[in-house]
Amino acid sequence: MEIRWHGRGGQGIVSVSRLLADAALMDRKHVQSFPEFGPERSGAPVRGFTRISDEPISIHSQIYDPNIVVVVDPTLLGANVTAGLTRDGIIVANSERTPADLRNILSAHNARVYSVNARRIALDILGRPIYNTAMLGALIKVAPLTSFESVAKVVRARFPGTLGDKNVETMKKAYEEVVGS
Repeated sequence: MEIRWHGRGGQGIVSVSRLLADAALMDRKHVQSFPEFGPERSGAPVRGFTRISDEPISIHSQIYDPNIVVVVDPTLLGANVTAGLTRDGIIVANSERTPADLRNILSAHNARVYSVNARRIALDILGRPIYNTAMLGALIKVAPLTSFESVAKVVRARFPGTLGDKNVETMKKAYEEVVGS
């Protein structure tokens, strides 16, 4: 499975890609995780990539035809985030819009589209507009690439103490609230 993450510098795109890979590795899968940067500044568009397989991965290039696209920053929904998405691919977006609205906006008529209001969830639980772990929770619900338990373990290891607990709570809430069409 190939996942492409879309966000902006400072939103934890590189971190969330690595968290997913670490959780899959914990579940004995083969993984790759790597970023692609444009201008290296806060707020600039950033893409992260995660590959997960039951078999060794021999390809070492950017992901051009992802099975899944995760849009962490809703301001990027107008950009060409669906480029190369495989037929019947999955889009998981941080948005207040319905999946049907997003399907039309993105011209993604052959994709399975899911949305979750990760902004609201993050503000309610974390008190900050950091959406990456919420989007990770939503992704794991719609595409169980690894176990929620493994993701929670790596998140708690990355963010010890109360911050880890709050991030897991954020993931769980997004897991519960993601909707699709």
